[in-house]
Amino acid sequence: MIKKGLSRLGTYFLYLISLLPLWFLYGVSDVLFVILYHIVHYRRKVVQENLRNSFPEKTETERKLIERKYFKYMADLMVETIKSVSMSAKEVKRRMVCTNPQLMEHYFSQGKSILAAAGHYCNWEMACLDFGFLTNNRRMVIYKPQSNEVFTEFFNRTRSRFGATLVPMRQTLRKLIEYKNELTFTVLASDQTPTREDAKYFTTFLNQPTAVFLGVEKLTRVMNCVVIFYKIELVKRGYYTYTLVPLVEEPKNTKPYEITEIHVKYLESLIREKPEYWLWSHRRWKIKPEDVH
Repeated sequence: MIKKGLSRLGTYFLYLISLLPLWFLYGVSDVLFVILYHIVHYRRKVVQENLRNSFPEKTETERKLIERKYFKYMADLMVETIKSVSMSAKEVKRRMVCTNPQLMEHYFSQGKSILAAAGHYCNWEMACLDFGFLTNNRRMVIYKPQSNEVFTEFFNRTRSRFGATLVPMRQTLRKLIEYKNELTFTVLASDQTPTREDAKYFTTFLNQPTAVFLGVEKLTRVMNCVVIFYKIELVKRGYYTYTLVPLVEEPKNTKPYEITEIHVKYLESLIREKPEYWLWSHRRWKIKPEDVH
C-alpha cells in the first residue's frame, strides 16, 4: 500500500514537471547529462560493453564518441517523455511528422491491415502519441507491462490519449482475432528481450547471437497483415519525422523466420547508421544460446 501511494505521488510529480516549458526542460536535460554521464556513471559499463561487442571494428575513440552522444540524447529523451504526459495534440503534430501517410491508405484501400515493427530508437514515446492521429481505423500499440502497475497505468493513459488502444503483449493475438473484421494498424517494439522461456529463436544482431521475439512473424502469418517498419528520425532537438517503410506485403509467401530476419536486419541498419539513438543502456544480450535448452 505504501509503495503504491509513493508511486501515485511520483506520477503526480511527473505530471507537474510535464507542465514546464520544453525550453526549460532542455536546460534540465543538459544538467541531467552531466549527472548521469560524469557523476553517477549511470550504466556506463553496460553501454561500453554493448558498444564494444556491437562495433568491434570501431576504435575506442569512436565508441567513446557514440557513448557520449547516446547519454546526451538519452537525457533529452527522458525530459521529452515527461513532457509528452501533458503535450497538446497540436504540439505533438508539430514535433512528430509522418512523411508518407499515403502508404497506410494504400494498404487500407486494398483491405489489408498493417503490422508495424518498431525499435527503441529515437523518441518512440512521442511517436506513439502521434500514432493516434494517423487514421480513423483502429490503432493498437502492443506493450510489455512493467512491474510497477501504477506507472504502467500512468504511461498507458498518456500513450492512449489521442486514440491508440493499448494491448498487453500476452493479449495481442486475442485482440487481433477480436478485431479481425476491421482494418487495423498495430505497432509493437520488435527489439525487446524475451524471457528465457520465450527465447525460441536466435539471430545475429549487431555481431552477437541475439534472442528475438517471434511476435511480428507469428501475428503477421495469422492475420496476413502487411509488415512495415516504423522508422523514426531526429530532425533537430525536439523535432522528428517518421516513415512507414514496407518490409513484407505477402507474409504467407515467406519462409519460416524470414519475416523476423527482415525486420531485425532493418533495425540493425538504422542503428549502424546513427547508433547514438538506440537504447544502449538496456541489457539486451543477457540471454545466451547456451542458456536455453
